[in-house]
Amino acid sequence: MAARTRNAPVLSAGKYLAVAFYVAFALFPLYWLLKIALTPERLIYSDGTALWPSTVTLDNFRTVIFASDFLGYFGNSVIVSLTTAAATSMIAAAAGYAFSRFAFRGKRWVVVLMLLTQMFPLLMIIAPIYKIVASLGMLNSLTSLIVVYTAFNIPFATFLMQSFFDGIPKDLEEAAMIDGCTRFQALRKVILPLTLPGLAATLGFVFTAAWSELLFALMLINSNDAMTFPVGLLTFVSKFSVDWGQMMAAGVLALIPSCLFFLFIQRYLVQGLTSGAVKG
Repeated sequence: MAARTRNAPVLSAGKYLAVAFYVAFALFPLYWLLKIALTPERLIYSDGTALWPSTVTLDNFRTVIFASDFLGYFGNSVIVSLTTAAATSMIAAAAGYAFSRFAFRGKRWVVVLMLLTQMFPLLMIIAPIYKIVASLGMLNSLTSLIVVYTAFNIPFATFLMQSFFDGIPKDLEEAAMIDGCTRFQALRKVILPLTLPGLAATLGFVFTAAWSELLFALMLINSNDAMTFPVGLLTFVSKFSVDWGQMMAAGVLALIPSCLFFLFIQRYLVQGLTSGAVKG
């Protein structure tokens, strides 16, 4: 017991060092992103290995904001990501509730089919999706991205929401229905408020997936007016050179919506990510 007591400070210090190392390792790419974004173009290669540039400038940010089309790409990504997150969360909430509360013929096969959609590589299905979107005349439109992103995120989001509904006792809505509520009223007034953490977790997952998606945006959008920011970042790459400073500055700016979005839902997010893992 005495030896364990003596070793307690060492173990505690070791834990803190391990956590500090992990945090530093995780944040280092973001630090390097900011460092290059603040480095003047003439010093990017000479100060490339330095931990901090000898001279700091905001020229890269000014060029990205005022002398490029990045703000348009940025706005397109916000529209696509928010719309996809909202649409997917509503559909997933309804489907998750149905899977959790009702038994119907073919339910097992529906679940299997939804799981199968997650097993195919995107490269295998990008060509058929491109052909479908082209035949519908929806190329170079944000609507096509919203529809595709929503379709691909619904299966996982549905299973995520189902886990939250499974964790809410059926007795709560049955008691509400005994008190005179219809099933829809019980769902709206009793169940949905309890699933806010789950909705926050689903919104966060879908928003992040749509915000950073590149493959479909690259294949379905060729118009400069409809580009999202992941595709827009490629405009900083020319045939013979790469504007590293401007690209990194655009990357730093692209982090802002995600940070603000998660800051808005953070009080629900941690609870949502943990409560859905346990039933009862």
